[in-house]
Amino acid sequence: MKKFDRTALVAVATVLAHPFRKLLGADKPALRLTAPTVIAPAMPRALIGTTIRADATGDPKAMIQALQQAHNEFKETIEANIGAKADSAEVTAKLEKINGTMNTLEAALNEHALKLASVTVNGERGTPSDPDYTNTFTSFMRDGTRDAEDKLKSEQKKGPRAAMSEGVDADGGLLAPIEWDRTITGRLKLISPIRQEATVIRISKRGFTKLFTDRAVGSGWVGETASRPATSTPQFTALPFAMGEIYANAAASQDLLDDAEIALDDWLVGEIDTEFTRQEGIAHISGDGTNKPHGLLGYVTGGAHDDRHPWGAIEVVNSGAAAAFTADGMIDTIYKLPAAYTPNAKWFLNRTSLGAIRKLKDGQGNYLWQPTFVAGQPSTLAGYAVIDVPDLPNATAGNLAALFGDMRETYLVIDRIGVRVLRDPYTNKPYICFYVTKRTGGGVKNPDSMKAIKIGTGA
Repeated sequence: MKKFDRTALVAVATVLAHPFRKLLGADKPALRLTAPTVIAPAMPRALIGTTIRADATGDPKAMIQALQQAHNEFKETIEANIGAKADSAEVTAKLEKINGTMNTLEAALNEHALKLASVTVNGERGTPSDPDYTNTFTSFMRDGTRDAEDKLKSEQKKGPRAAMSEGVDADGGLLAPIEWDRTITGRLKLISPIRQEATVIRISKRGFTKLFTDRAVGSGWVGETASRPATSTPQFTALPFAMGEIYANAAASQDLLDDAEIALDDWLVGEIDTEFTRQEGIAHISGDGTNKPHGLLGYVTGGAHDDRHPWGAIEVVNSGAAAAFTADGMIDTIYKLPAAYTPNAKWFLNRTSLGAIRKLKDGQGNYLWQPTFVAGQPSTLAGYAVIDVPDLPNATAGNLAALFGDMRETYLVIDRIGVRVLRDPYTNKPYICFYVTKRTGGGVKNPDSMKAIKIGTGA
């Protein structure tokens, strides 16, 4: 593959960005593109598409160039088949294959960024805040001695650990060291799309309630010496956020536990993070609030709990066509969002929907979707970053297939401090199982900062 130097990459970015300056007027939110930067080499990875192959070295710069090449081929295929041939099986198959290539390249770039971020998370442990407790806990994990267990149970009744244990079954396991909790939570943030973008808070009690006003604060104008009549005062509504317990059961051989070179916290995180992320992903989108978070889609107008928030529901915008996204529908959604929330706004949709979005053009014939120019940065749709959320529905008639807005302002994830681990050497002999539980919750804290696109059901 031909390699671009730094100057060429900047030039390509500038040329491709230019058409988007015409998409929106001066009185509308500005479309944003991230400036290119020099990219460091990554881990080896080979990626093969239709006629596109990323350099086998796995260099992010090569993958970005391959993504741009795939995007160009995608556009050329559409342009060359406008008309009767556009919907032929051959053209559709080719477009789907190129879409698959772009998805693979984007996933590889995201994986590269994840590995770099994981190094940072794993390197932030530092000195344990309570070395004695941490060493005792590690010893108990490895050999399960009664003395270590008794010591840990005694320590849990003291200081901040007593609050973390409040309301928890005494046989529900032992509190992991704070550093283990941070490692697990840090990994979840890296690989969970909603947790990554939302506001995350940590609490030490079993639940969390937030107060909201009805925004009915009165005011008025008066003369210097005129009387000041009383104005209306806001009313407060308490909104409890649903909490639940997420769990996973990891198993290890005694040989693995006896190996002093194995970092047990790394091993445990590696065993449970995928399952925790899967469960959280479903709950953050469609959770019903019963022993789990309230999901985003339930707060949308017409959703299962659209009357739950004191400020109302998340507004729905029609996609503009039956069973499909349209460019007009996407642009309408951007301008439905209040200007205060556009600086941090992003698109949220799944990969299948993204394949359909890539075909959309604006009124000047420019494609709304543009590939990334920088490793670790997402591709954009009408100038706003696109986040892959696998648990959102596909773009079929009647589905809420995409969200647009400021997720940090919209959704709140609540973590109760303290991961509990129950060591079980009996259930699955000769393996030792570790039943890990974590209490977490979530819900919408501001419905005004997010819009939802509903796919049309009629012409």
